[in-house]
Amino acid sequence: MKILGLIGGMSWESSIVYYQLINELVKEKLGGFHSCKNVMFTIDFDKTVKLQHEGKWDELDLIMADAAQRLEKAGADVIILCTNTMHLCSKAITDSITVPFLHIAEATGMAIKNQNIKKIALLGTRFTMEKDFYKDILTNQFGIEVIIPNEQERTKVHNIIYNELVQGQIKDESREVYKNIIANLENQGAEGVILGCTEIPLLISDSDVNIPTFATTNIHAEKAVEWILNN
Repeated sequence: MKILGLIGGMSWESSIVYYQLINELVKEKLGGFHSCKNVMFTIDFDKTVKLQHEGKWDELDLIMADAAQRLEKAGADVIILCTNTMHLCSKAITDSITVPFLHIAEATGMAIKNQNIKKIALLGTRFTMEKDFYKDILTNQFGIEVIIPNEQERTKVHNIIYNELVQGQIKDESREVYKNIIANLENQGAEGVILGCTEIPLLISDSDVNIPTFATTNIHAEKAVEWILNN
């Protein structure tokens, strides 16, 4: 088994889910008392959120690259970033390390393609929905058309993530907001929906909507376990 490096803390609530899923998957595949050999570097999310909303992505690049380097020095054979939005810094990460980096959008694109879905809805932070780092991978590498909510809906999705989900607050009324937004995207032809923020699966699951959901946390965790066990 290879050693998995995890950049976590964005938020720590979703990092817990990553840690649990990865260890459960390793035990499921190997049996016995097996667990994942891993190291995690946890970011202080408060500074990250401030820099995100100030648009200081160069500073965030340095923080993410530093975290990745620390993990490589600690013995990680492969690194994952336990968040969607901060994959905006993926080039800074890959440029700073010599071990592989498993991109969450690439793992998600493979899962969508396996279900022969051609048009997908994307939910996440405003940064994930509006910038091209996620959509370009899905479109250019996998030929998948990506649609996002309208501006008013994007604001609602973004605010629920930062004001509630990353604070550990799960509200029924917010679930209804997300369900209505997903229904609107389904009416626009979406055949599935990416839960493109690692906290969204804490709020929405397949049972809440009519189209398939792609929980990026689960997909990413599965790909990470596949890599450490098979490479």
